[in-house]
Amino acid sequence: MTAAALSPARPKVARSPWLIAAIVVVPAFMEVLDTTIVLVALRYIAGGLSAAADDAEWVITSYLAANAFILPITGWLSAHLGRRNYFLASIAIFTLSSLMCGLAGSLGQLILFRVIQGLAGGGLQPGSQGILLDAFPRERQGVAMTLFGLAVLIAPVVGPTLGGWITDTYNWRWCFLINVPVGIAALSACYFVLRDPDYLVAQRAELKKEPFHFDAIGLSLLAIVIVSWEVMLSKGQEWDWLGDPFWRVQTLVISLVGGLVALIFWELRHRSPVVNFRVLKERNFAACCIIIFCAYLALFAATKSLLGLLQALFGYDALKTGLVMSPSGLFAVLAMPIVGRLIGLKVDARWLIAAGLLIMTAGNYWMSQLNLDISPDQAVWPRVLVVMGLSVCFAPANVAAYLYTPLALRGAAIGLLSLLRNEGGSVGVSLSQTFQERRDQFHVLRLGEYLGPLNPAASDFLARAQAFFVQQTGDPVASQQLAVQQLENLRQQQASSLAFFDVFWMAAVLTFVVTFAVLFMKRSVAEKGGPAGSE
Repeated sequence: MTAAALSPARPKVARSPWLIAAIVVVPAFMEVLDTTIVLVALRYIAGGLSAAADDAEWVITSYLAANAFILPITGWLSAHLGRRNYFLASIAIFTLSSLMCGLAGSLGQLILFRVIQGLAGGGLQPGSQGILLDAFPRERQGVAMTLFGLAVLIAPVVGPTLGGWITDTYNWRWCFLINVPVGIAALSACYFVLRDPDYLVAQRAELKKEPFHFDAIGLSLLAIVIVSWEVMLSKGQEWDWLGDPFWRVQTLVISLVGGLVALIFWELRHRSPVVNFRVLKERNFAACCIIIFCAYLALFAATKSLLGLLQALFGYDALKTGLVMSPSGLFAVLAMPIVGRLIGLKVDARWLIAAGLLIMTAGNYWMSQLNLDISPDQAVWPRVLVVMGLSVCFAPANVAAYLYTPLALRGAAIGLLSLLRNEGGSVGVSLSQTFQERRDQFHVLRLGEYLGPLNPAASDFLARAQAFFVQQTGDPVASQQLAVQQLENLRQQQASSLAFFDVFWMAAVLTFVVTFAVLFMKRSVAEKGGPAGSE
């Protein structure tokens, strides 16, 4: 790389940074929104396309797998195609595939178009983040990451609510078709406003002079790792993990471990790797990767469990469940500008990260102490704390991650961190489901130990229930069976609630433990100087 490519001259932008920010966060918001907007519509999709409910889950899995595959190589694609060109192409293909998803006539067609949508959408988050970092000066990195955080934090929060409202009011197809007018508007605005900064133009010119080396082996290994990982997370619990008698999960684990080892070994020795693991040598970046991964794992685990708790045990429909989840998004919006301002005042990002993680810990712990007698507002406030905590640590973590990352590795770093952020959510959903089902079995057995004939409370409950059913049916034998079934239903309900609360406890422990990662980070203050994209 020549000195020109690493020049500290400020990238020339044709428009105000605020105008650029308003334009580029929209595609990122669309892409993240599509990971959660169809969660509450899966059964409607299965019914509308005459498919099994379990098969409809591939609508989510296919999108996440395609998205995860493309994220690590977005830096390589941007360098060779030009960031503006790649960003515009991603928006165009994402919009077109969204249209095709909405018009799909079968589940197979929908899954195919979701794969295309995920591949295109993978370039939107890193592209938006890179453009924001270059548009704002270095001392305003907190503002840039706050604006980006508004997109990637609010989208998964409002996704279930918006998806439930669209599905109940119109049709599940509009969960996809809603992207079309927004995508066309975003594509038009980005086409006329965005320009690549000087250092990227120089970097691309240098790449054109060198012989083209396409890392086909690295790309193939990456595909094996991502597909094995996503399918294992999606189907692991259904196939009984390592107890799978057909050895499907075991095969996926072998492919994942072997592929990952081979990928790391190969990429560290290739002159132009599609996934550049060298960025992990920087201490701050590596620590922020762990923090962001665990924070999103805790968020999605808590989200999945709260959705299940409200729908399965409280009987809420999709819209009412979304209304309980939504207020947290409002408080996240209010918190992020304050965090951005604190970063601008040179508050060390490490302490903001720690504060955010501890707030998440408090919210999840609060949730774990609830019971089935709560009102809706009592579930709202712990959720507000969880999302506010993530909003407090998100922007500082992104500032700290890229503060010491060399400019030449910026694209690779953004892609890798985006991948870990998305995969944290995938692991959170899978882990919460597995943990909840295993703990459900545990609590059923433990509660059953206290429901024998020597327990006066259980005996009294059965006597009163039997007397009630005798009045209703006039059949003493049937009444006894109904009374026992009533007690069993109560045991199952309480066991399920305890299992859900255990997931919140697990999330609280995780965010508390990962807080100590900030102790291994270097001082992270956005000092005044050049632009964020050209230190």
